[in-house]
Amino acid sequence: MCGSGNLLIPPSPSGLGPCDKDRVSAGTWIKKVAWYNELLPPAFHLPLPGPTLAFLVLSTPAMFDRALKPFLRSCHLQPLTDPVDQCVAYHLGQVRENLPELQVEIIADYEVHPNRRPKILAQTAAHVAGAAYYYQRQDVEADPWGTQHISGVCIHPRFGGWFAIRGVVLLPGIEAPDLPPRKPPDCVPARADRITLLEGFNFHWRDWTYRDAVTPQERYSEEQKTYFSTPPAQRLALLGLAQPSQEPCPASTELPLTMFISKKQNHRKPRGWLSPKGSPPESPGP
Repeated sequence: MCGSGNLLIPPSPSGLGPCDKDRVSAGTWIKKVAWYNELLPPAFHLPLPGPTLAFLVLSTPAMFDRALKPFLRSCHLQPLTDPVDQCVAYHLGQVRENLPELQVEIIADYEVHPNRRPKILAQTAAHVAGAAYYYQRQDVEADPWGTQHISGVCIHPRFGGWFAIRGVVLLPGIEAPDLPPRKPPDCVPARADRITLLEGFNFHWRDWTYRDAVTPQERYSEEQKTYFSTPPAQRLALLGLAQPSQEPCPASTELPLTMFISKKQNHRKPRGWLSPKGSPPESPGP
């Protein structure tokens, strides 16, 4: 995907060529629907022909400053839900608007069916796209966990665990039957390191250390770590966005779980991290 504020979005499918070098953030992650469906039971299949082309959307640590903050400065959101999800939804909506000649289907990572089943298993999608290796219990020979439940986690070769999978962009009608699969880099090959990674993710995730399973090119800032460590209900106040504004908010109305309500602009400058004079509190301890 080409980088836009380090929210990684696909290049125009008209060329499907490499992105400009100065805009690349974490590579181009293209996949076919078949690769995803082959790994999952029918209940989780994407209802599209196997050769259908799709793109995986990632965000890097820089997204917080380069995409989220500008988005929130431009409009205060009502109802107050999840600023990151709403920011991602806006940028994914821009992909759809910029490709009017194509049928584009977007599934954000947080979307679920009425029965609460996820619409996309994001870590599986990242693995089959070759973007990040999905380390699971089955990847540890003679694991030491007995009857304990152990969840898996994706590690990116450049960002370690300091990234997020934001969704997929599907292009129904555009097929690539000859596209060769791309394996994700196995950047945690040793059994002992895989045990450390999975134990860190499952039992000590609050201390952030599992994200350093590989030496990352970039980490979340202390400000960003504080934000994500804060309970969701308190995050808007932390950012100085508790007061509603009344200017129409740029929104993609086609993403099903994203709601925006227009209000008039409140010209009072926000207090908090979005203000140039604001400074974040120290990151909480583990």
